[in-house]
Amino acid sequence: MPITSAQLLRIFPNAGANAGIFTPALNAAMGCRQIVGPKRVAAFLAQVGHESGQLRYVRELGNAAYLSKYDTGPLALRLGNTPEADGDGLKYRGRGLIQITGRANYQACGEALGLDLVKAPELLEQPQWAAHSAAWFWSINGLNALADAGHFDKITQRINGGQNGAADRRALYAQALKVLE
Repeated sequence: MPITSAQLLRIFPNAGANAGIFTPALNAAMGCRQIVGPKRVAAFLAQVGHESGQLRYVRELGNAAYLSKYDTGPLALRLGNTPEADGDGLKYRGRGLIQITGRANYQACGEALGLDLVKAPELLEQPQWAAHSAAWFWSINGLNALADAGHFDKITQRINGGQNGAADRRALYAQALKVLE
């Protein structure tokens, strides 16, 4: 069940022209990872929509000072960044439609997609790889099963680590279900 640009724009009214740009990439990525059927597609799009500001951002916002939280300390180590203050936080900031973050995640995602994302992390800013990285993350975290069971808050927890933006995610989910069913 491929999604059309018109449907995507009804779900993400703030996407503008990006809806047309991302539609083919999203359809290809969802097809590769079995994100099919209204429940899965709606849940995936709701999360992608929130994380990307309705397809407007494929790179985490913030300056070097803000992104330094990923450079040193326990969070940096958890993300597989080097313990030195060497710029890994900025280099491996969140990218893609679900914001892949940290050297270890870039390496794992790159291996899955056949890309060297450690050397070229900016590839995740291209629509094709932004969509495929999101679908990869969705797949490796078992989110199709949670979508099938209607456990939307658990999906948010796995993507976000909490419930940040929960109201927006739920609103996007409701709109996506309405458009897709």
